[in-house]
Amino acid sequence: MAGRERAMATVPKLIGSLRKQLAKPTTPHQQRRGFSLYDQINLIDNVPEDQLRFQRFSETGFTVNGVDYEGSLLCVGNLLTSWSPKKFSDINPDSLSIFKIVRPIPEILVLGCGSDTKPVDPELRRFIRSTGMKLEAVDTRNAISTYNILNEEGRIVAAALVPYGVSS
Repeated sequence: MAGRERAMATVPKLIGSLRKQLAKPTTPHQQRRGFSLYDQINLIDNVPEDQLRFQRFSETGFTVNGVDYEGSLLCVGNLLTSWSPKKFSDINPDSLSIFKIVRPIPEILVLGCGSDTKPVDPELRRFIRSTGMKLEAVDTRNAISTYNILNEEGRIVAAALVPYGVSS
């Protein structure tokens, strides 16, 4: 009980000292928070130079790290290459055969289907599963966002993307 009384006696002192600190004039620099979670997870400004970052997409291509690319792209980790499928229906196990040999195996393949999410052929789904990867098939807009976030987290991720304006 004595401990509680001591604690209750210090509360007014604590409140008084906080009021004094608030009453002091501060400069804008002093008003800034000392720690910001945003500073730790800023996905735009603090991207290492060797890390791929999708910045924009168009009907026919993508902008990655300030460079414009036309057509479909295949990304494995921080490696980028043009990719042969011109539309979603062209994607098959042969077009993704690089995943038979690439090491380390990405934990997830983000498949950008174009302007809409489309169902993935069961044969293609089986092939991807046989490589040890998980599959996330979404429209290309969401695919590049997902890739950016997972890559920024340091996860081993791959993306197979057809441009947003391409229909199946």
